[in-house]
Amino acid sequence: MKKTSKYRWFVIAVLFIFMLLHQTDKLLIGPMTSKIMEEFGISMTQMGAVSTGALIVGAIFYPLWGVLYDRYARAKLLAIASFIWGATTMLNARARSYTAFLVTRSSTGIDDSSYPGLYSLVSDYFGPQVRGKIYGLLQLTAPLGYMLGMVLGLFLSGALGWRGVFYLTGSLGIFLSVVIFFGVKEMPRGKGEPELADLEQIGQFNFNWKTALDLFKKPSLILLFAQGFFGVFPWNAITYWFFTYLEKERNYSSEAVFSTMIVAVLVLAAGYPIGGAIGDYLFKRTLRGRLIVSTVGVIMGAILLAITLNIPVENQSLFMILLSLTALFIPFAAANVLATIFDITLPEVRSTAQAVGSFIESAGSALSPLLVGMIADQSSLKSAFLIICLTTWGMCAFLFVFTSYLAPRDMLVLRQQMKLRAQQTQQAFDNEVR
Repeated sequence: MKKTSKYRWFVIAVLFIFMLLHQTDKLLIGPMTSKIMEEFGISMTQMGAVSTGALIVGAIFYPLWGVLYDRYARAKLLAIASFIWGATTMLNARARSYTAFLVTRSSTGIDDSSYPGLYSLVSDYFGPQVRGKIYGLLQLTAPLGYMLGMVLGLFLSGALGWRGVFYLTGSLGIFLSVVIFFGVKEMPRGKGEPELADLEQIGQFNFNWKTALDLFKKPSLILLFAQGFFGVFPWNAITYWFFTYLEKERNYSSEAVFSTMIVAVLVLAAGYPIGGAIGDYLFKRTLRGRLIVSTVGVIMGAILLAITLNIPVENQSLFMILLSLTALFIPFAAANVLATIFDITLPEVRSTAQAVGSFIESAGSALSPLLVGMIADQSSLKSAFLIICLTTWGMCAFLFVFTSYLAPRDMLVLRQQMKLRAQQTQQAFDNEVR
């Protein structure tokens, strides 16, 4: 047991590095945009099509990855995803025309939607009582990858060129595919569930379409999917437009923008594991614990953002303090929503469940930057942030409240299903021994 306990932390370390470098590769194109546009002689619209293409491809592949992960060995598929990341990034670096660049960059979206199997695999290494902390730790990779991408894009691109940076990150993807293929072991689906954790043998529970379709009969899961659609609006609004807001409407210099965003992103990163840990703590006391934390997170994020954006332009210190407080609460829901999805779904369809949720979220992620731009053209970015973020976070809080009412019933149904499986597995084992 001790050996297994130590090994699972090795797995987490490998997956953390994979996610960190993958997020870095995904996000570093932003700081290098001007260099790429200059080389190919393209407009902002053409450059925007590059990111849109990757988002569309990623959205299309979410359901496919979900089903594949639930049917086959997740660790091996994750190694394939890492190889695809490396190969498509290196192909992107070789592009000599805008059309080739557009096609190859769009192809990088294939692996961008490969995370559902990763989280499903982790759920079989760690039980439900601690998943919030583990998922929060892994989700640190998004903000840290954003910062690492910014550093690589700004500093290494000068020495290596943007192609050289892509060759570097692409080669790391291929290297990690080998590490994952040989170093990360598959776990039996359901091994992390308390009812099955101590059994010597676990029955093989395979994906089937009936079980997958039954996901849409769970009211709490449907509400979480709906929440995901609205929940990504603030994220993408801020990600795409906040730099511009600081420069244009708060008159920040490039240095002030950089220092402000570094502090905010670091605090944001801390919010992932903190939110997950608080969710785990409350979950041990009430099945609604994680959803309570999620509700508080979106409400506090909305309130603090409204206060922050109304701080006078000249008061940069107070603005940074309140922006950091806002950033702390914004990611509270992330790990808790994911853990809740796994608290109400059977192990053999967890990748599919997360993939469906991510597919729905991708629709919101595509709409958000466009809506912000439309509102900003008529008013201001400040007004756009307040309208989009407060409205959608309000919807999220509303949906979280209803989900917290319904979710315990779905969680108890899963626990009963796990107990029945444990009894069936033990009985089959005893019959074999006899």
